[in-house]
Amino acid sequence: MRVTRRKVLIGIPAVLIGLPVLLILIYGVVPVPVTPLMLMRDAPMDKDWVSIEEIAPALQWAVIVSEDQRFCTHRGIDWTEMSKVLDELQETGAASRGASTITMQVVKNLYLWPARSRIRKVIEIPMAVMMDFLLSKRRILELYLNIAEWGDGIYGAEAAARRHFNVSAKDLTRNQAARLVAVLPNPLERNPANPDAATQARADKIAGDLYRAPAELWGCL
Repeated sequence: MRVTRRKVLIGIPAVLIGLPVLLILIYGVVPVPVTPLMLMRDAPMDKDWVSIEEIAPALQWAVIVSEDQRFCTHRGIDWTEMSKVLDELQETGAASRGASTITMQVVKNLYLWPARSRIRKVIEIPMAVMMDFLLSKRRILELYLNIAEWGDGIYGAEAAARRHFNVSAKDLTRNQAARLVAVLPNPLERNPANPDAATQARADKIAGDLYRAPAELWGCL
Protein backbone atom coordinates (compact mmCIF):
# COMPACT_ATOMS: atom_id res chain seq x y z
CA MET A 1 0.00 0.00 0.00
CA ARG A 2 1.40 3.32 -1.03
CA VAL A 3 2.03 5.82 1.73
CA THR A 4 1.67 9.36 0.47
CA ARG A 5 3.58 12.34 1.78
CA ARG A 6 0.28 13.86 2.86
CA LYS A 7 -0.50 10.87 5.08
CA VAL A 8 2.94 11.07 6.62
CA LEU A 9 2.58 14.79 7.26
CA ILE A 10 -0.77 14.18 8.93
CA GLY A 11 0.35 11.06 10.78
CA ILE A 12 3.45 12.49 12.45
CA PRO A 13 1.64 15.36 14.24
CA ALA A 14 -1.18 12.97 15.15
CA VAL A 15 1.30 10.67 16.88
CA LEU A 16 3.19 13.55 18.52
CA ILE A 17 -0.05 14.90 19.99
CA GLY A 18 -2.02 11.69 20.47
CA LEU A 19 0.64 9.64 22.25
CA PRO A 20 1.27 12.15 25.07
CA VAL A 21 -2.50 12.59 25.53
CA LEU A 22 -2.96 8.82 25.75
CA LEU A 23 -0.12 8.45 28.25
CA ILE A 24 -1.53 11.22 30.43
CA LEU A 25 -5.03 9.75 30.34
CA ILE A 26 -3.75 6.29 31.31
CA TYR A 27 -2.03 7.59 34.43
CA GLY A 28 -5.07 9.69 35.17
CA VAL A 29 -6.85 6.53 36.30
CA VAL A 30 -4.27 3.84 37.10
CA PRO A 31 -1.39 3.74 39.61
CA VAL A 32 2.07 4.24 38.16
CA PRO A 33 3.97 0.91 38.20
CA VAL A 34 7.42 2.32 37.41
CA THR A 35 9.09 5.50 36.16
CA PRO A 36 12.18 6.10 34.01
CA LEU A 37 14.10 7.27 37.09
CA MET A 38 13.28 4.07 38.97
CA LEU A 39 14.60 2.03 36.04
CA MET A 40 17.73 4.17 35.74
CA ARG A 41 18.56 3.70 39.42
CA ASP A 42 18.55 -0.08 38.84
CA ALA A 43 18.20 -0.81 42.56
CA PRO A 44 15.63 -2.49 44.84
CA MET A 45 12.54 -0.29 45.18
CA ASP A 46 10.41 0.43 48.22
CA LYS A 47 7.13 1.92 47.02
CA ASP A 48 3.50 1.60 48.00
CA TRP A 49 0.83 3.48 46.07
CA VAL A 50 -1.79 5.20 48.21
CA SER A 51 -4.65 7.55 47.40
CA ILE A 52 -4.31 11.21 48.26
CA GLU A 53 -6.88 10.67 51.02
CA GLU A 54 -4.30 8.45 52.71
CA ILE A 55 -1.62 11.16 52.71
CA ALA A 56 -1.53 13.72 55.51
CA PRO A 57 -2.80 17.15 54.39
CA ALA A 58 0.33 18.63 56.00
CA LEU A 59 2.50 16.89 53.39
CA GLN A 60 0.23 17.93 50.53
CA TRP A 61 0.31 21.53 51.70
CA ALA A 62 4.05 21.53 52.42
CA VAL A 63 4.80 20.42 48.86
CA ILE A 64 2.67 23.23 47.45
CA VAL A 65 4.14 25.86 49.79
CA SER A 66 7.71 24.82 49.01
CA GLU A 67 7.59 23.69 45.39
CA ASP A 68 4.76 25.52 43.62
CA GLN A 69 2.73 28.20 45.40
CA ARG A 70 0.69 28.98 42.28
CA PHE A 71 -0.20 25.31 41.76
CA CYS A 72 -3.93 25.94 42.15
CA THR A 73 -4.04 28.90 39.78
CA HIS A 74 -1.60 28.22 36.92
CA ARG A 75 -2.38 25.97 33.96
CA GLY A 76 0.61 23.67 34.25
CA ILE A 77 3.27 26.35 33.76
CA ASP A 78 4.00 29.21 36.14
CA TRP A 79 4.80 31.86 33.56
CA THR A 80 5.34 34.50 36.25
CA GLU A 81 8.07 32.47 37.94
CA MET A 82 9.56 31.43 34.61
CA SER A 83 9.80 35.07 33.56
CA LYS A 84 11.69 35.90 36.77
CA VAL A 85 14.15 33.07 36.18
CA LEU A 86 14.74 34.13 32.57
CA ASP A 87 15.33 37.73 33.66
CA GLU A 88 17.83 36.53 36.26
CA LEU A 89 19.61 34.43 33.64
CA GLN A 90 19.93 37.42 31.35
CA GLU A 91 21.22 39.68 34.11
CA THR A 92 23.63 37.35 35.90
CA GLY A 93 24.14 34.38 33.59
CA ALA A 94 22.83 31.99 36.25
CA ALA A 95 19.56 31.30 38.03
CA SER A 96 19.36 30.90 41.80
CA ARG A 97 16.15 28.87 41.52
CA GLY A 98 14.17 26.81 39.05
CA ALA A 99 10.72 27.45 37.62
CA SER A 100 9.44 23.88 37.41
CA THR A 101 5.89 23.48 38.64
CA ILE A 102 4.58 20.36 40.36
CA THR A 103 2.90 19.47 37.05
CA MET A 104 6.18 19.82 35.15
CA GLN A 105 7.93 17.64 37.71
CA VAL A 106 5.25 14.96 37.32
CA VAL A 107 5.70 15.02 33.54
CA LYS A 108 9.47 14.74 33.92
CA ASN A 109 9.25 11.89 36.41
CA LEU A 110 6.62 9.95 34.46
CA TYR A 111 7.82 10.27 30.89
CA LEU A 112 11.23 11.92 30.58
CA TRP A 113 14.78 11.75 31.90
CA PRO A 114 16.17 13.51 35.01
CA ALA A 115 19.17 15.26 33.43
CA ARG A 116 18.60 18.92 32.63
CA SER A 117 18.50 19.84 28.95
CA ARG A 118 16.76 22.27 26.64
CA ILE A 119 15.29 19.39 24.66
CA ARG A 120 13.65 18.01 27.79
CA LYS A 121 12.13 21.42 28.57
CA VAL A 122 10.77 21.71 25.03
CA ILE A 123 8.91 18.43 25.55
CA GLU A 124 8.06 19.04 29.21
CA ILE A 125 6.29 22.39 28.82
CA PRO A 126 3.55 21.40 26.33
CA MET A 127 3.01 18.08 28.11
CA ALA A 128 2.52 19.92 31.41
CA VAL A 129 -0.11 22.14 29.79
CA MET A 130 -1.83 19.02 28.42
CA MET A 131 -1.71 17.29 31.79
CA ASP A 132 -3.22 20.29 33.56
CA PHE A 133 -6.03 20.36 31.01
CA LEU A 134 -6.75 16.62 31.17
CA LEU A 135 -6.30 15.83 34.87
CA SER A 136 -7.55 17.41 38.08
CA LYS A 137 -5.12 19.24 40.36
CA ARG A 138 -5.89 16.64 43.00
CA ARG A 139 -4.83 13.79 40.71
CA ILE A 140 -1.67 15.61 39.62
CA LEU A 141 -0.61 16.07 43.24
CA GLU A 142 -1.50 12.44 43.99
CA LEU A 143 0.80 11.34 41.16
CA TYR A 144 3.58 13.59 42.43
CA LEU A 145 3.36 12.31 46.00
CA ASN A 146 3.43 8.68 44.87
CA ILE A 147 6.40 8.82 42.52
CA ALA A 148 8.69 11.37 44.19
CA GLU A 149 12.10 10.00 45.22
CA TRP A 150 12.72 10.22 48.98
CA GLY A 151 15.94 8.30 49.42
CA ASP A 152 17.87 5.37 47.98
CA GLY A 153 15.18 3.16 46.46
CA ILE A 154 12.41 4.99 48.35
CA TYR A 155 9.56 6.27 46.19
CA GLY A 156 6.31 7.87 47.25
CA ALA A 157 4.97 9.34 50.46
CA GLU A 158 3.90 6.06 52.05
CA ALA A 159 7.29 4.37 51.69
CA ALA A 160 9.05 7.58 52.78
CA ALA A 161 6.91 7.95 55.91
CA ARG A 162 7.45 4.33 56.91
CA ARG A 163 11.18 4.23 56.21
CA HIS A 164 12.09 7.59 57.72
CA PHE A 165 9.57 8.00 60.55
CA ASN A 166 7.99 4.57 61.04
CA VAL A 167 4.48 5.92 60.48
CA SER A 168 1.95 5.80 57.68
CA ALA A 169 1.77 8.76 55.30
CA LYS A 170 -1.64 9.69 56.71
CA ASP A 171 -0.13 10.07 60.20
CA LEU A 172 2.75 12.40 59.33
CA THR A 173 3.03 15.46 61.56
CA ARG A 174 3.57 18.94 60.19
CA ASN A 175 7.25 18.89 61.18
CA GLN A 176 7.80 15.45 59.65
CA ALA A 177 6.11 16.60 56.45
CA ALA A 178 8.33 19.68 56.35
CA ARG A 179 11.44 17.52 56.73
CA LEU A 180 10.36 15.24 53.89
CA VAL A 181 9.82 18.19 51.59
CA ALA A 182 13.10 19.77 52.69
CA VAL A 183 15.11 16.87 51.22
CA LEU A 184 13.38 16.85 47.83
CA PRO A 185 16.04 18.86 45.99
CA ASN A 186 18.57 16.12 46.80
CA PRO A 187 16.93 13.08 48.42
CA LEU A 188 19.97 10.83 48.01
CA GLU A 189 22.23 13.14 49.98
CA ARG A 190 19.80 14.36 52.66
CA ASN A 191 18.06 12.38 55.40
CA PRO A 192 14.74 13.70 56.75
CA ALA A 193 15.00 11.52 59.87
CA ASN A 194 18.47 12.84 60.68
CA PRO A 195 18.78 16.19 58.90
CA ASP A 196 21.94 18.24 58.74
CA ALA A 197 21.81 21.89 59.76
CA ALA A 198 20.97 23.17 56.29
CA THR A 199 18.18 20.65 55.78
CA GLN A 200 16.72 21.38 59.22
CA ALA A 201 16.80 25.10 58.51
CA ARG A 202 14.96 24.51 55.24
CA ALA A 203 12.42 22.30 57.06
CA ASP A 204 11.88 24.99 59.71
CA LYS A 205 11.23 27.56 56.99
CA ILE A 206 8.72 25.26 55.27
CA ALA A 207 6.94 24.58 58.57
CA GLY A 208 6.81 28.31 59.29
CA ASP A 209 5.51 29.06 55.81
CA LEU A 210 2.78 26.47 56.37
CA TYR A 211 1.53 28.35 59.43
CA ARG A 212 1.47 31.65 57.55
CA ALA A 213 0.20 30.47 54.16
CA PRO A 214 -3.40 31.27 53.20
CA ALA A 215 -5.63 28.25 52.66
CA GLU A 216 -6.29 29.46 49.11
CA LEU A 217 -2.90 28.02 48.12
CA TRP A 218 -4.36 24.52 48.31
CA GLY A 219 -8.02 25.37 47.78
CA CYS A 220 -8.15 23.35 44.55
CA LEU A 221 -7.52 20.02 46.29
